Amino acid sequence: MAIRAFSQRPLRILHRSPQLTNLRSFANPSEIGRKTQLLDESSLSILISNHGFPSSSHLHEFLRSNPFLRQIASSDLHRSIALLQSFGFFQNSFLSIITACPRILDLDFLRKWQQAFSELDLCNASSVSKTKTILQQSARLRISSEDFLNNSRLMRNAGLSAGTVVRVFEQLPAAFMRDGIDFCRRIEFLKNAVRIVDSEDEIDRICYSFPEFLAFPIDGRLRPLFSELSDLGFDRIEVRKLLTQNPSLLLGVEPGELSRCVNLLRGLKCRVPIKEKILSNGLFHAAINVKLRIDFLCGHGLIRRDAFKILHVEPRSILYSLGDIEKKIQFLLTNLGFSVDHLVEFPDYLGLNLEKQISPRLQVIEILKTNRGIDMEVELKHFVRLSRRKFFNFFVKPYPECEKIFGGLIRDVRVCDEKVRTKHPAGLWKLFNPSKYSSSEEDLKNMRQFMETLV
Repeated sequence: MAIRAFSQRPLRILHRSPQLTNLRSFANPSEIGRKTQLLDESSLSILISNHGFPSSSHLHEFLRSNPFLRQIASSDLHRSIALLQSFGFFQNSFLSIITACPRILDLDFLRKWQQAFSELDLCNASSVSKTKTILQQSARLRISSEDFLNNSRLMRNAGLSAGTVVRVFEQLPAAFMRDGIDFCRRIEFLKNAVRIVDSEDEIDRICYSFPEFLAFPIDGRLRPLFSELSDLGFDRIEVRKLLTQNPSLLLGVEPGELSRCVNLLRGLKCRVPIKEKILSNGLFHAAINVKLRIDFLCGHGLIRRDAFKILHVEPRSILYSLGDIEKKIQFLLTNLGFSVDHLVEFPDYLGLNLEKQISPRLQVIEILKTNRGIDMEVELKHFVRLSRRKFFNFFVKPYPECEKIFGGLIRDVRVCDEKVRTKHPAGLWKLFNPSKYSSSEEDLKNMRQFMETLV
């Protein structure tokens, strides 16, 4: 009877039985997977935290953002960490590299790069920063180890050293991509352009100093540049010397830029000694000096047309060093309170001496402004265009306290131990008068005797 009564109970009552509910929750496969996942994450956390991870909260966030790490076996993870330590990554460097590039914990990924690092002699503690840069950029740009290894071998065959290969990868990683830049053609063109036949050190030095030129188009940039150098009649030896010493300066020249600099030099209207001094080292070096100053002025906000105009009006700026020009521009901006655009109207400001001409005038103007001696607006023309005498008569002469600051003539003279203010400064003819001697009785007697002989 009991069995019959139990069999007649509704199915929904059986479904709500607590024993069956507990049994179902215990047998849930998702719960089992979650506990297994937590167990794997905890073991992974312990393993990584032993190598310098700062706190558990950062570690859990790191693992959540990189879920592929949970799929790595613990033995492979141990091997990856050991391999990174053989590259020189310990504590802080290990923490920074796995934070920047978590994929290096993958053993297969790391082993593929081991051969490339060994060929470039980067498997040591002194090359940690270079190894880190290569791993970061390769992971970010998805450059495979095979492409990196093939392109690095091509560069080594072209005459580049291992350090230059790493330098090119740091500055121009596109050269290591598959179907990327044909850098071998650029190197061969440069060798033929300046006739570098046997010296591989020069090519290595050029590529290390300025690896960006490997991305320049040959027909659109390099060929027109060297054709222009040949048309201007520059010596090939001088071009090669400058290319070796400062590759970025020569290879960074836009086509047609040096021709404009040469036209400026040939049309200079200045004194003969200044022009001879500008061209003392040859037309090629003079054109390069003009280009440097044009780039310097454009770097302060001027357009190229205005920069050429400034050098045409004030050729002495070509002789001044870039440090002197920088000092004058900073003085113009900070002390005088004018903008760089004022140089277009007053280019002769760059030809003045700050200590002897500009600073004394500025001190006089500041004193007059504090004492309310002037109410007018002082412009740059008062510092540049006024001669020393005109500036003295206009600003200094009415105020004697400014004479010592300006360095002019001191008009206080002494007569009978008293200071007397004369109306005008004493002229040179007064300073060079011969001294007067008092005549004695003997002198008068001699003069009378001489006059009597004449009668």
